[in-house]
Order: sequence, then structure tokens, then C-alpha cells
Amino acid sequence: MGSDSRFSIVPFHSIPDWFLGIVKQYTPESDGRMVSQLLWHRGIQDPGTLINFLDPNAYHPTSPFAFGQEMKWAIQRLSKALKTKERVTIWGDFDADGITATSVLWEGLGQFFPQHLQLNYYIPNRFTESHGLNCSGLEKLVVNGTKLIITCDTGSTNLAEIEYANQLGIDIIVTDHHTLPDDRPSVISIINPRYFADNHPLFHLSGVAVAYKLVEALYQTFPDIPKQPLENLLDLVAIGLIADLVQLKGDCRYLAQKGIEQIQKTTHPGVTQLLKYSKKTGSRPTDISYGIGPRINAVSRIHGDGTFCVELLTSQDEKQCKKLAVDAELANTRRKSLQNDLILNVKKKLARMDLSTTGVIVLEDPQWPSGILGLVAGQIAAEYGKPTILLSTTEEDGNSPHLARGSARSVQNIDLYELVNSQSHLLHRFGGHPFAAGLSMLVENIPLFREGINQKLRQKGYESLSLCPSLEADLIVTVADLGLSLFRELKLLEPCGMGNNVPKLMIKNCYFKNITWRNIEDLKGNKIKYQRVGFQLFDDTIKEGFPGVWWGQTSEEIPQNICCDVIVELDLNTNTKSSQKCELRLIAIQTKTSEINWFEPFSVEQYLIDWRNKKDETISLEQLQLLEKCPTYWQEIQKAYRQALAQQNKLALAYSSPLDSSAEDVLQQLIGIGKYLSRTNQMITKQQLKEKLNLSDRTLELGLKTLINYGISYQINNEQIQFILTKPLEPNNYLDFIKAFQEEQFQKQYFSQVPFDILQKILEQNRLNFSSTVSTSFDFPGTFSTPE
Repeated sequence: MGSDSRFSIVPFHSIPDWFLGIVKQYTPESDGRMVSQLLWHRGIQDPGTLINFLDPNAYHPTSPFAFGQEMKWAIQRLSKALKTKERVTIWGDFDADGITATSVLWEGLGQFFPQHLQLNYYIPNRFTESHGLNCSGLEKLVVNGTKLIITCDTGSTNLAEIEYANQLGIDIIVTDHHTLPDDRPSVISIINPRYFADNHPLFHLSGVAVAYKLVEALYQTFPDIPKQPLENLLDLVAIGLIADLVQLKGDCRYLAQKGIEQIQKTTHPGVTQLLKYSKKTGSRPTDISYGIGPRINAVSRIHGDGTFCVELLTSQDEKQCKKLAVDAELANTRRKSLQNDLILNVKKKLARMDLSTTGVIVLEDPQWPSGILGLVAGQIAAEYGKPTILLSTTEEDGNSPHLARGSARSVQNIDLYELVNSQSHLLHRFGGHPFAAGLSMLVENIPLFREGINQKLRQKGYESLSLCPSLEADLIVTVADLGLSLFRELKLLEPCGMGNNVPKLMIKNCYFKNITWRNIEDLKGNKIKYQRVGFQLFDDTIKEGFPGVWWGQTSEEIPQNICCDVIVELDLNTNTKSSQKCELRLIAIQTKTSEINWFEPFSVEQYLIDWRNKKDETISLEQLQLLEKCPTYWQEIQKAYRQALAQQNKLALAYSSPLDSSAEDVLQQLIGIGKYLSRTNQMITKQQLKEKLNLSDRTLELGLKTLINYGISYQINNEQIQFILTKPLEPNNYLDFIKAFQEEQFQKQYFSQVPFDILQKILEQNRLNFSSTVSTSFDFPGTFSTPE
């Protein structure tokens, strides 16, 4: 591989015969050598560890009382509540781990405490309360008579709120897996696996798994009381485990394996409905990570309140579960659309930054929906190779301090929690993992925070992080190797997650054919701005192509009839009539442009032609792609360049310098057009208006909002704009439009005047690192998945 490549391959190992012999017992259709390479490389190198990894029935799960005195104190306090009939409330969280943890405690403790009478649950609102305990919620529970709170997936660092609960006469048992405070909080018990050494089999438990261990301890203490088997909860445990940011090792892996088995015979109608709408069978971990998990998470991301998800997962009313599953499906559809728009918006901001001097990406915007910032931060971190923090600066209450709230995601094994904690003096609240965190701060602290966290990263020895980090493949295979036999062999690694990633396969010297695309649809048949690109992959080992899919990209960016190296994941397509059909999930492409037979008269080195502010009519336009609209952002010119390469064309920069128009003149033109069209009852398309005034989507949107203050409202239907005369308001928000227009004019002037050799250098660097990543559908930094 060339030195310009961003692909790499894990080292090859010589595997002992005894190791191959054990693996072969689990791979009757193949020799097991490929999966053996992966297992050995991932540190599974002795017989006991290997068998425990491959066979959950051989694993001996750890006792819940391994938590020691903390678990005993929790059981003692629950025993007291049981005898004295105290009111108990479960305090959960709104993400998939927190929702499933709440559901496990609701059903598990519900075997001992009458539900809705003695036992209740409380899920804070993502938008108005955020994660963790809060004082207003505690006050509500006091009024309801709560004497004991059991947290799940939260609470370890809520020291002030715990003290307040004590003052209100409420005892607290914390079950959590997040970072511990320096001093033990004043609670009855804190059951948190982070007290263990990092090699302990319970260390990586997620919130739902910790909650399950508490229920398991209660079952063992009072075995004659429960009427439902403990195993009935394992499907919920698997959903939370796989959807959350934990390494599936030790008891985590065992519980996930057993939970996936339980999903096949689930007693929860809501789980069945979620699988139905996500078109999954429940037999694979990806059915959770691509199907169930995103739908549970989407509810609070879109609505803020995720409470009904507990009812969805635990109710036995099939009709109600179907209704709630539809609501979750529609929320997930809306999430996908918002996520796609936000990614484009973030990339526009990044195109105006000097990323070579940026270690940690910190961006803010008042228009960003806070519920999906974590998803987008995860994708940006993976694609740009830098820790990413995205903040929404929307002002919610004029009487409260103006806080920015957001999410952070890490990459390249950088401890993000430590980085954020180093700036705690600037923060209002924060918490999370080494790979993910949530935070809030005063808006005026953002510049200091940005400077401080980048300085901290440099102090830790990260002088610069690659804009295009190396993507490591696990195995090199041919297209002929692909199929059910290899899929079943690699399936031995499941469930995959952090520390045990889905195998990434490199296929060299291949090419694409039969490229198709479509926008996905929601339940109502409405198109969503998210493309599914289909293709067939060929190489010299086969005559018939192998099917694959590329999520969230455009068909123009797939090279056609060009030799490539690709990295893919091998998956099972359960949406086809045959449930045994494999397909590829495309992760990254690397075009081998040195092997392209470029057309004459241009030399092989000349991929780009400079026709800015001129046009050479003597040169043929055949096999030439023109960029005639002056770009505003690097992303626009880079995308055009990639598309030209993919079509074996060259890109001619055929745009001119922007007209010397002032923002005020353009605004007056827009006002005149609005008034004229409103009087004549005519409509105009967005594209026509953008071209007439030379506006981008962003400046047009700001311009339309500005018109309202001048007495011109508007309606948009199918890209058609209708203007309506209304009562004029005080025109006081035109500055946003003026600022945005001037900024874009400056960018256009830059792209029309920047020296050609600089453009060539930057675009050539982008070509050598050409790769697109598939969007993350859940908060799992560095993992690529489909946006189901």
C-alpha cells in the first residue's frame, strides 16, 4: 500500500493448532482461520478465555453480592421498605440504557412492590431537566410521599441533589456505571462497577446491567416472592447493554448473549413491535444497535420526554404497545431528517475553520436541536479524527442564565471525560464516560472553554490530530470469500462493541457496478432526506457482483469503473424475502487514481482545470465536469471534485467572481420580489429565488425570516414559495441576514481569487484521503452503523 493511503491492516499472527482446533468446533462450514486471527489479535489467547468467549453456557456469571457491602446495604433498605410499605420511586434516565434500566427495575421490583401503589418511576425531561437528579423533581416526589429513591444509570456525581434529598427525608440507593466522585456520596448504597479494577468481570456493566444485578440479589434474598422468572428481563438487559457505551467483556458479554437468546422468546409485546417496525428479527446484536436502540433514543431526542418508552417496553397491552411503537418510529424518522440537516450545517462551519491548528472541535449555534447533538458529534469525531463538542445556545428562559448545552464525543482513545473535567471551573454541569460526555456552561464561557480544552490536549502530547485518521481493517478478503460461510464464522465474535468491533474487511482492486439510490420513507410514505445507495461489488475472483449498501451518501460519490480499495462490513439482509442473504455495508473507499487511464490532451497529473473568470472555448467539454457556481465553502468544491473523479472526469473551475452587490441592495430586491408576488398572487421556487439573488440556502432562509418584519410572510409547499402581505413589524433582525450575506460574499471572493496551486494542493490532499463514513445511529463513537 502507498504511503498516501489511510487504510491499514492489523498484523498477521501464527495461530497455534490447539487454538484452531477449539475454534473449528464452532465453525463447521469453514476452517475457522479468519475468525481465529481476529480472536487472537484481540487478546483471547488461552483455552478457558476462548471457550468462555464463544460459549455463554460455559461462562460462570459473577454473583451480584460481589458488590459487597454496598449490595447488602441496598437489600437491607429494600427489605425495610417492603416490610413498612414505604413508597419507592425509580429515578431513571431518558436514553436507551436508562430506559431499559428503569424498565428492569420496574418489572423486577414490581414482583415485590405493588406497581403504581407502592412503586413508581420518574424519567427526567431531556430538554428541561437533563441527566441526573434535580431538586425540582425531588420536590415533586416528596409531595407524592416517596421515602426511597433508586437511581439507575445516573446519580453517582449528583452530590448536591443527594444532600437535598436527605434534607427532604428521602433515602437514596444509587445504581450507576458513570464516573465516580472523589468522595462517596451520602447515600444508603452506591452500586457502581467502577469501584472494581478494570479487569474485573463486572467492571464494564452498563446502567441496565447494574440494575439487573440489584434485582438478581433481591430474587436470591427472597426467592419465594417473585412470580415471573428473572430470565424474562434479559431481553431488556441486552437492549440497554448493546445500545450503550460499554465494552462487552466478562458479565457484559454473557448478559448480552443470553439477552439476545431471550429476545427470540420475549414476553414483551413492545419489543416485538419495535422489531417489526425496524424490520429486524432480533437474532443479531445489530437488530438492537440499528433497530431498537435508535427508536428508544429518538423519543427523548425529539420530544424531550421519554417516559412512555418504559410503558412501551413493559406493558402487556399489545394494542397500546403497537400505538407507542408507531410513535417511536415516527420520532426516529424525524431524528434522521434532523440529524442529516445538522451534519451538513456542522460541516459548513468546519469548512471555514483551520482544522490543522484545532485539536478539539468546539462549535455552537442557537438553532441546533440539543437532542441529536451527541449523534452528530460522534459522526464528526469519527470522520474528522478529532474529539468533538457541539453546543446549542438556544435561550430557553429570559429569567435564567443563558446556558449552552451539548454533547461531547471522543476518538483515538483520548479520555474526553478527563479533558472536559480539566475545564470544570467554566462549566455549569457535566458528566459521562471517557468516550462521551454531556455538559452545560454559560454562553460567555465558550471561548475560554475552547481555548482551555485545546491547550490541555496539547499538554497531553497530542500536538496534532489527523484530519483523516487511519482506518484499520481486520482482514483482507476477496469478493469470492464473501457469503454465508464467512458471515457465520465472523458471527462468533458477536455481540460486538467497544473493545470488540464489528470485523472490518478490506477488499483490494475492486470496482462498483449497478449503482442505485433512493430516499428512505417514513410510515406515511413521506420521503426523508437520507439516501440509501445500493451497488454491486466486483473483483477478479468472481463474475457476478456481490450486493452492498451505502447509507446517508450520494450515488455520485461512488467511483464507477475505477479500481478501488474498500473497507466493508459483512451483514445479513433481513429485509429480503430470503432471510439468508448477505450484503455489504460500505465503510470507506480509496480510489486508485494512479491506475486511471486519463484522457488526452491533459497530463496524468492534471486533475483540475482553472477556468475561473474566463473560459477556454477551444477545449472540448467531453469528459469534463464544470463547476459554474462560485462555492461558498470548501465542502462544495471538494464534493464536486470527488464526483468528477468518481465519473472519470476532470473538474473545471468555471465560475466567476461574485457581483459586487451589497447585502442591503439584495435585501431590498428580496422585499420587492415578495411584495410583487404577493400582490399578483404568483409563486416562485426556492431554486429560482436563490439563483436570481445569488443566495445560499442559509442566507435565503434568513432573508425570508427578515421579510416578516417588513410585513411579508411566506409559506413553502413542495419548494414553492408563496408570499402574503401582513402587518409590518419593527425591522430589527435584518442584521443576521446582512452578516451572513457578507460572510458568504467574502468566501466567494476567496474561492475566485485564491492561487490555483493552493486549490490543487488542498484538493489533492482530500483526494488521497478520499473516504466517506456511514452515519452513526446511536452514541457509539468510532462505530459505523446504518441510520435505522
